[in-house]
Amino acid sequence: MITIMSQVRVNGIRGVQVTDFLLNCTDREYQAWWPGTHLAFHTVEHHPSHVGNSVYMDEFVGQRRIKMMGIVTQVVPGKRIVWQMKKVVRLPVRLVLELEDDAAGATITHTIRAGFKGLGRLLDLFLRIYFSDEFARAMDEHAQTEFPRLRDVLDTRV
Repeated sequence: MITIMSQVRVNGIRGVQVTDFLLNCTDREYQAWWPGTHLAFHTVEHHPSHVGNSVYMDEFVGQRRIKMMGIVTQVVPGKRIVWQMKKVVRLPVRLVLELEDDAAGATITHTIRAGFKGLGRLLDLFLRIYFSDEFARAMDEHAQTEFPRLRDVLDTRV
């Protein structure tokens, strides 16, 4: 199992604002969050509970452009969203966003978990090519930059 985790503290936001934003985001709002880096993020298929939503995402992480579908597999408003990545078929890759509020703001934990179960674990070697140490560093830098920027977008959101 490959785990890439970043934790970011952001004053002036609440977890429910973040989950609401990400579950209802438009491309325009996503692009305003980080112009030139965040290219697209929108719901393709919507379900009332949000679980089962298909979301298209397109962004740069470091020099790597990532275009992916994500299927929402879990939602706890204000606390947690889990997306399973999909390229034609669902992949053994999950993006987990966990939020913990305090009096001044929220701590956001962004975790990518990738890996197969059982004998499929042998294929994790191939996943390590994609989820390299270089990618992990770029992903941490990305998270450390993007989440403090989100506060400004949330402040202007109607």
